[in-house]
Amino acid sequence: MREAVFIKQNIRKWREYEYLMSAIEAQSPDELADMYNDLTADLAFAQTHYPNSRITQYLNNITLQLHTSIYGNKREKWSRVARFWSHEVPLAVWDVRRHLLLSLCVFLLFIGIGVISSLYDINFTRLILGDYYVDMTLRNIRMGDPAAVYQSWGDTESFIMIALNNVRVSLMAFAMGILTSLGAVYYLMSNGVMVGAFTTLFYNEGVLGEAMLAIMLHGTLELSTIVIMGGAGIVMGNGWLFPGTYSRMQSFRRAAKRGLKIVVGTLPVVIAAAVVEGYFTRYTHAPNALRGGFIILSAAFILYYYVYLPYLRSHETQQ
Repeated sequence: MREAVFIKQNIRKWREYEYLMSAIEAQSPDELADMYNDLTADLAFAQTHYPNSRITQYLNNITLQLHTSIYGNKREKWSRVARFWSHEVPLAVWDVRRHLLLSLCVFLLFIGIGVISSLYDINFTRLILGDYYVDMTLRNIRMGDPAAVYQSWGDTESFIMIALNNVRVSLMAFAMGILTSLGAVYYLMSNGVMVGAFTTLFYNEGVLGEAMLAIMLHGTLELSTIVIMGGAGIVMGNGWLFPGTYSRMQSFRRAAKRGLKIVVGTLPVVIAAAVVEGYFTRYTHAPNALRGGFIILSAAFILYYYVYLPYLRSHETQQ
């Protein structure tokens, strides 16, 4: 590998490590050990292929600086926990932003396919959602409440069942990356087609607006987490498919760690979506302005935490 290519592939990571080392006390021993192992691997590669290069000296300096900080376990602090969500997760999101964008595009593509298929084939919606669910939804629409299904359970019972299902779905979207990135893409495809068929059902009955005001109360967060988890799965799968200069297993482990950090950082959003669905979506007769405002706030949070904040943190590491 040419030196310029090696530097281009890794310079952002090295700058991120330098940024994290500037607040070394906030890092856990495990995090420091992972950084150290990563840097020593890059240093060994540089010493082998570019022994007299300035980049080799640079890597030697920052590796030595980090080495002096690893002499035992440090006690975890609450600031370390706060830093995980305020810095580490956004930086991890920025690092895999192209994978997340790909995940979003795949999801939207198959939502579109679900919509078109449902519009042109009257049986497609029943094939995807099942006769029981379609018939129940049609009865609710005839009764004047398209989202009445969310009133069928008690608040706490709904929350527990929904939270367990949301966590299962989200983790499955990530875990499918074990089957290479195609596994994660397949999961995004199946969920996208389902969402497309689901929304078209309400559109065909002329109640799409009312249904979306209810469903998107929790759906804004829930669908966003599916895209994010699917993106994390693509990251893990690509680590296996495209190892680069690392061994395939080493590349897979590195990619799995990156994806897992995003998964852990996103689980609170998954639980929040379950809280909204279990306790608030059921109030389908709440004012439209209230429900619409909450949907906008949810979308604003997703854009802030998964788009703007990662951009902000990445530029902080380059200063």
